[in-house]
Amino acid sequence: MRKLFIAIFLLASAQHVFSQGCVAIRSTGGFCTAGGQGHMDTASKWQFTDNNRYYKSFRHYVGTAEQKQRQTLGNAVINCAYTNDLAIYRILNPRWSLMLDLPISANSRSQTYLEKGIYNRFTTGAFGIGDVRVAVYGWVLDPVKMPKGNIQVGLGLKLPTGNDNVQDWFKTSDSTKNFGPVDQSIQLGDGGTGITLEINAFYNFSQHVGVYGNFFYLANPADQNGVSNAHGGTPSASSIANTSSVMSVPDQYLIRAGVNLQFNRLTASAGFRDDCLPVHDLIGSSHGFRRPGYILSAEPGLTYMLSSKVSVYSFVPIAMVRNRTQSVPDKITTALTGVYTHGDAAFADYVINIGANIRF
Repeated sequence: MRKLFIAIFLLASAQHVFSQGCVAIRSTGGFCTAGGQGHMDTASKWQFTDNNRYYKSFRHYVGTAEQKQRQTLGNAVINCAYTNDLAIYRILNPRWSLMLDLPISANSRSQTYLEKGIYNRFTTGAFGIGDVRVAVYGWVLDPVKMPKGNIQVGLGLKLPTGNDNVQDWFKTSDSTKNFGPVDQSIQLGDGGTGITLEINAFYNFSQHVGVYGNFFYLANPADQNGVSNAHGGTPSASSIANTSSVMSVPDQYLIRAGVNLQFNRLTASAGFRDDCLPVHDLIGSSHGFRRPGYILSAEPGLTYMLSSKVSVYSFVPIAMVRNRTQSVPDKITTALTGVYTHGDAAFADYVINIGANIRF
């Protein structure tokens, strides 16, 4: 099998990959060489990856139940998010490599205010660099002795380089507006220093058929980042009581698995992915405002080898299951009031990822 580069973003990373929206799974950046003989390319010392991700979220869910009335009433929140992930790899030897990822995002959020019984729209936005990530990768098995399959492990740091307090104007009526932090879902960073773990694996059954798997986890030890969630207004007593008056610094994870079929220079991929922002963090507390949830997606993809050093690709995760889970503030409010509370979140139908890999 030729060199095959399998996307692993968060995707964002995001974040954030993806059928996200109000569930603020940001692009995590970076691509791994997880198939074919890419890990056997001993001549190349560098690899550059340029990934472009776009989604539009507008379908609101509480749990797995879609809130279709938001579309009917015209008060659905609409997020549009574009991220350009630029990742550079230094290949130290056939077994070890280093990675630096820089995400650049342009995000907007259209929401409504009610005036005289009519919903009127306004838009807030954020543009700039996101949270930079650095990582070191190593193949578990000797690539020379195991060309058909291998497992790669990566450890890294996510640095709080993205602005977690981007501010804009929020309209509350036709004549009044407040200036304050934009919604968590379109902020450029989360304000925390995180630890990342990646496990990437592949196995080629023949020259034309192979399988792959990816696991990514971002652990954010910080609890909250101190940024107000009141959108320029005064936090309510209830939001202070349930800790949602300040934004949380959440973990996130990604699981992918699939099959590759190669036809000369073209490789078709069919996979499954689980993008999740968990209710509880692996390390530390989980207070503050977050919209936890997960998206189960079918992920078709195409990769085309322009040359032995250059490939282009497109992956489009299509949401099959969307679940906005009950957050810690939701649970606190339920305990304080005795009334079950479960917030909503907006999700996308699909996410478009297009990019290129260059080895030199």
